[in-house]
Amino acid sequence: TQPNLYLPLIGHPCTLRVLALSGGYGREEACKLLAQNTGMIACFSRAFLDGMLVTQSEEDFTKTLDESCEAIFQASRSPGRKEMQLAKVRQQEGFFAALDQSGGSTRQALRRYGVDDKAYTGEAEMMDRMHEMRSRIITNPKFDGSRVVAAILFEATMDREIGGMPSAKFIWEMKRVVPILKIDQGLAEEKDGVQLMKDMPALDDLLDRGVAAGIFGTKERSVIKHFNQEGIKAIVQQQFDIARRVLAKGLVPVLEPEVDIQASDKEACERLLLDLLLEGLRQLAHEDWVVFKLTLPTQPDLYLPLMQHPCTLRVLALSGGYARE
Repeated sequence: TQPNLYLPLIGHPCTLRVLALSGGYGREEACKLLAQNTGMIACFSRAFLDGMLVTQSEEDFTKTLDESCEAIFQASRSPGRKEMQLAKVRQQEGFFAALDQSGGSTRQALRRYGVDDKAYTGEAEMMDRMHEMRSRIITNPKFDGSRVVAAILFEATMDREIGGMPSAKFIWEMKRVVPILKIDQGLAEEKDGVQLMKDMPALDDLLDRGVAAGIFGTKERSVIKHFNQEGIKAIVQQQFDIARRVLAKGLVPVLEPEVDIQASDKEACERLLLDLLLEGLRQLAHEDWVVFKLTLPTQPDLYLPLMQHPCTLRVLALSGGYARE
């Protein structure tokens, strides 16, 4: 009844295929319903045999059989990688795993994991330890596409291997988790109550490498520290400017204008942010799909209007310093 209900089954690494039975539907209706369920293929009985009669001439029987095979084949055609990933991101229940720690957050994440600063020397060894942690998570059998819709990766993770395969390839082909790439290069100094993203002179090259690696989308973070109309407008403008460059490469941008949970005027920041994001969405072209990653709002369901916009695939919640519970 609900299209793509079984995407979590399709996403499990132990699942070879999910088959659709016709269940009494005629062939035309069964094929129509099947075509609405990305990744399922037919295993029809009655719908397959519809119209085949013992009284038919061999020519008529062959024609009927051919029409049945062609109709069911077309409805069962496997979607391309991008189409399958798009369906998962848009519709599957689950969550995005943020595995894109970088800079100072890398050291903090390693400490929480139990790796002391003395366990490595320099940036390269620190990233080696971080990749070991990420690989341990990703290769664990409990980490798979039945619950994890997508994983956000740091550039250094994309450039390395997991399980003897390029990381993004492993995550999708072995885990059925959609790979997302963090593309921002950190935050600029605070100005007008916000921290914009630093300049990204090598962005086009990074996006091209992401496309070649099988990346589905990108994530770009900036931070709102205090309420300031000009600052928040600048944040949103930059987010959408970068998003358009990402869209031009055939990727899906994840816009992350974080609101600091310590901001004394957090709710006012969020209300203005919502208005500006909606204005930005109205300027996008049809099928310019985006994802938003936002701080959990002070007012519950504040971001429902974003979710209802046809260009929005998903709205993600960032923890922003809150503990898991």
